[in-house]
Amino acid sequence: MKQKNIRNFCIIAHIDHGKSTLADRMLELTHVIDRNLHAQQVLDDMDLERERGITIKSHAIRMNHKKNGETYSFNLIDTPGHVDFSYEVSRSLASCEGALLLVDASQGIEAQTMSNLYLAMENELEIIPVINKIDLPQADVEGTMHDIQEIIGIDPEMIYKISAKEGTGVPELLDGIVEHMPAPAGDVLQPVKALIFDSHFDVYRGVIVLVRIFDGVLKRGDSIKLFSNQKKFNIEEIGYLGIEYVPAKELKAGEVGYIIANIKEVADARVGDTITTVKNPCPEPMPGFEEPKPMVYSGIFPLNGEDYQNLRDSLAKLKLNDAALVYEPESSLALGFGFRCGFLGMLHLEIIKERLLREYNVPIIATTPSVKFIVNTIQGEEKVVYNPTDMPDPVNIESVLEPIMAVEIIVPTEFVGNIIQLAQDRRGVQKDMQYIDEKRVAIHYDMPLIEIIFDFYDKLKSSSKGYASLDYSFKEYVQSDVVKVDILVNGERVDAMSFMCHSSKAHNWGKSVTEKLKDVIPRHLFKIALQASIGSKIIARSTISALRKNVTAKCYGGDITRKRKLLEKQKEGKKRLKEIGSVEIPQEAFLEVLKADRS
Repeated sequence: MKQKNIRNFCIIAHIDHGKSTLADRMLELTHVIDRNLHAQQVLDDMDLERERGITIKSHAIRMNHKKNGETYSFNLIDTPGHVDFSYEVSRSLASCEGALLLVDASQGIEAQTMSNLYLAMENELEIIPVINKIDLPQADVEGTMHDIQEIIGIDPEMIYKISAKEGTGVPELLDGIVEHMPAPAGDVLQPVKALIFDSHFDVYRGVIVLVRIFDGVLKRGDSIKLFSNQKKFNIEEIGYLGIEYVPAKELKAGEVGYIIANIKEVADARVGDTITTVKNPCPEPMPGFEEPKPMVYSGIFPLNGEDYQNLRDSLAKLKLNDAALVYEPESSLALGFGFRCGFLGMLHLEIIKERLLREYNVPIIATTPSVKFIVNTIQGEEKVVYNPTDMPDPVNIESVLEPIMAVEIIVPTEFVGNIIQLAQDRRGVQKDMQYIDEKRVAIHYDMPLIEIIFDFYDKLKSSSKGYASLDYSFKEYVQSDVVKVDILVNGERVDAMSFMCHSSKAHNWGKSVTEKLKDVIPRHLFKIALQASIGSKIIARSTISALRKNVTAKCYGGDITRKRKLLEKQKEGKKRLKEIGSVEIPQEAFLEVLKADRS
């Protein structure tokens, strides 16, 4: 394929604005798939993606489009829309020259659309605005066009209006990609420079690497070298990304494809690394990608202790597939050996848990999520705390700094009051409020991350009947009155249930957790105290009453002193049992702690 006839582009949009559906229509019109033979959302091949109706992984595919008698090669990289998967978006943008900015005509521009648009502009991509779902009765095409013009300052003639579901306007959009998207730069005569933008592990073939060639030509049989670790491999197979892998003899500058080179170690093929040839290496690597910054930390432990090695191997394979996952070994008195993992958000945590179970058959349990705190001790030391159990004793703490996020909420005007009340309850500090148009408002807050990670997104959606959208990014660390709350079961501290929160929320959160535990821990023959404490101070308590055996059942009348004697004997036995008896905490109890109300 001539380089001038190649177009590399991605689709950026908010969640549920029709990215995967548009990709389906493009694949049908370019005869890559048959609508009658393939399911919808072809690129969303994960069960989880289909069930939740979201894109989790970026996907790449090649298609050919004919215009004016010439054939053009399109490399489409589909991207996720949820804020937790913005790292996947950044990887897609680095491999493209252009982007389709997809906006739902019935919902308008959302917070995540704006965030991804700014990412695309930073990468100096050519932007083609596309208004989708024009077939819906509630579609406001004129209003959406006005919003796009305000933000990008683009000629209205350049805005494409389509219905991805019906296929209306998609052929014209394909022609527009040829006209307006630039062909890739790059020189086939230069030393090979290829960027790894994705990779995954195949049981039979090892690591399969997806690359964008920026310079040079890669052929089957070439000896290649990875820049990050200087390891060398021979290319066994090379080719294009169709619905299936399509083997080819070579990949040239500007093209996107896959490489199989007998790479056995998952850690060797790092996403963002540069590939070059051993014979004629390029002098310096590609800039790669910014390292992902985990925002939420949680302990992950196997339900069965013997699954620990399986969990270790599964996390290594998942990390290859999801570079934003960070993990290190840790141990817990209650749960045994496991890993402390870093995630980009709560949805990311949920998806990883599901994928571990479905793809690797490792059932796990996760501890209460936390965030990264910076603790200054009275000895003058600065300590970074990811895990509540690592928090120093309160008497040794000088100050605690917590992460503050810059939050943007776009919401219809009738729900502004609800959102302001919700944000205030979550310790949000309002920075400004901008009217995008007469129907929608963008409100900016500085809000602690610990207040966002639990159920803020759910509450935001319920407060706005599903219309509000959320985007957030890290801003700074600020000193705050953050405390560690321990959960005690029958006087014994359960380290896996400890959590961090602001002192003003400690009682409510502690009470919520103890009430949840009261419902799931079974009753014993003695009374069980469930307590929440800050240091040695008890701030909340619930009690599980004892099971009572009727020791007087065998007494048929007679002297009352005999009954009293039996009851006193039982009382002594229960007192002794309480001192030596241990409480069995079922696995469900750890799951219920995650569901406790954090408002």
